[in-house]
Amino acid sequence: MRFTQTPLAGAYVIELDLVEDDRGGFARTFCAREFPEHGLSDVVAQANLSFNHRRGTLRGMHYQLAPAAEVKLVRCTRGAIHDVIVDMRPDSPTRLAHFGIELSERNRTALYVPELFAHGYQALTDGAEVVYQVSEFYAPGDERGLPYDDPALGINWPLPVSVISEKDRSWPQYEAAATESS
Repeated sequence: MRFTQTPLAGAYVIELDLVEDDRGGFARTFCAREFPEHGLSDVVAQANLSFNHRRGTLRGMHYQLAPAAEVKLVRCTRGAIHDVIVDMRPDSPTRLAHFGIELSERNRTALYVPELFAHGYQALTDGAEVVYQVSEFYAPGDERGLPYDDPALGINWPLPVSVISEKDRSWPQYEAAATESS
């Protein structure tokens, strides 16, 4: 695996070292030795799968507060997504800065999302499927979120939003949520 730090400290793009032959290919997608060597968490409490019927579907922007703050390793296994993270760490010099990347079945790239980063993505293809490895168990009482179109974030999504849940549409804007995540 190749680990490349994003402009947001602690967040990494992880590319595979694919070994190919006439059968196809093989690559390690996670290693409990290599992750700590790069300062990354090697804890996996849950593995989740998300499937999106329609191109333009948007999920996010979600994060969890302590004691259930979670690290995510996100990979698109079918189709393609535009994946976005926002630094919500209270004392971070990049607080509210965001980073986006295309994850797809073709590029096989993953995004390592540190604790207290809001995360969301938009399906770029019909039938996009996303797999997450998560370091903490889901704790509904500690879950927070921000609107995908919050002006404080300034995220430019590649497509018009075609589908979004009522919960994701209803997150309070940053100013209202700022005191809760501090």
